[in-house]
Amino acid sequence: MYQLERLKTGIAGLDTLLKGGLVSGASYIIQGRPGSGKTILANQIGFNHVRSGGRVLFATLLAEPHDRLFSFLSTLSFFDKTQIGQNIQFVSAFDTLENEGLDEVVKLLRREITRQKATIMILDGLLNARSKAELPIDTKKFISELQGHAAFAGCTVLFLTSSQLDDGSPEHTMVDGVIEIGEESVGPRTVRRIKLRKTRGSGALSGVHEFEINDDGIAVYPRLERFFSRPSLSDSDQLAQVSSGIKSLDTVIGGGLAASSVTLVAGPSGAGKTSLGIEFIGQSTPAEPGLYFGFYESPQRVRLKAKALGHDFSALEATGALHIAWNPTTEGLVDRLGYELLERVERHQIKRVFIDSLGGMARVSADKTRVLDFFSALMGELRSRGVTVLATWEIQSLLGSQIDAPAPDLSSLVDNLLLVRFEQKGSELQRQLSILKIRDSAFDPSLLEVVMGGHGISVKKV
Repeated sequence: MYQLERLKTGIAGLDTLLKGGLVSGASYIIQGRPGSGKTILANQIGFNHVRSGGRVLFATLLAEPHDRLFSFLSTLSFFDKTQIGQNIQFVSAFDTLENEGLDEVVKLLRREITRQKATIMILDGLLNARSKAELPIDTKKFISELQGHAAFAGCTVLFLTSSQLDDGSPEHTMVDGVIEIGEESVGPRTVRRIKLRKTRGSGALSGVHEFEINDDGIAVYPRLERFFSRPSLSDSDQLAQVSSGIKSLDTVIGGGLAASSVTLVAGPSGAGKTSLGIEFIGQSTPAEPGLYFGFYESPQRVRLKAKALGHDFSALEATGALHIAWNPTTEGLVDRLGYELLERVERHQIKRVFIDSLGGMARVSADKTRVLDFFSALMGELRSRGVTVLATWEIQSLLGSQIDAPAPDLSSLVDNLLLVRFEQKGSELQRQLSILKIRDSAFDPSLLEVVMGGHGISVKKV
């Protein structure tokens, strides 16, 4: 089957959405309200293209001087002043548009594409061209003539506009693709989102995805449940077991946890969820490294808790057996967290992951309706990579057995479900553990008392 030649944008997440990049020689509209990031996105693509050996023509139909644009772009790491006037040329067509009209703008840009041997042309201010057109067909003619010459010259075109053009607009009907970016207020937060509204002759990841603007420019995070709608690898067909880190618990659950399984430990604050996770991740070795992926405990506090249970996490980190990642819940994007977790798993060949907690991860999500699908995709991908996962979730009820799950049907996504809670025994509170589900293994459903000490955790029948 014939494959269209691709031009990578150099923005990994965007290339993923575009199934490999822009189609070479095609034309695209990048649209979004002022301040949405259009100019940053286009220039980032341009400077990335220059670094890969291409040549870029940036033309503007706006009155804003280039020096002002350079001043803003200079704060971003992709900006390379030495390329300006060399492999990336900036041209203003504002005066030509105002004084001579669209036809002369087309002639000017044709000459510049040829003269500069441009392989990407970015045209900012498409709305100004539209305002100069007397009829919609004039806009179509303007775009068509630029497209025709650019395609002949092997040049990909990006039109930038602050207008919210609809699908039936003259501009949309003429171009090969439409990339829409914007931002929305979600409570006190502002979330930036990107959507591919049109990708002619090319597949794409559909739907709305989140992105952010940082010191490196724009970073796009395809929705994890869309990108990993199916795990990237096949699950192992061999059943094996790994220790939970608590010998007495392993005995009760038939020898240990199934390898590549997901275990959820639910319970109220202070019941011992993190301590159970520390015992689990404390079994990590250089041959089978572990990752502590936490949200509420700093690395320093985690090391202190581990020490109280008899584990030297600093020593494990020094040998590469353990890696600790702390993610504050005040800012961030849930998809970024998911990709960061998977990237660490791949980079360090992680075999055990302790997520403390799923509630902290869910809290970062701007769209709570996605939580179940997000966790389903993330856990499925971790399973396929041979990772055994233990995660926690905090429930509200201090006493009793009621479970408040982070999302409806969450229990169906995990292989093993444990409940820790407090039970009053006379004047004392006793930690108790209930085993609600162990997939692919027989287990003793008896109620267990959790005993903590300097030598770790043990369980015994109540």
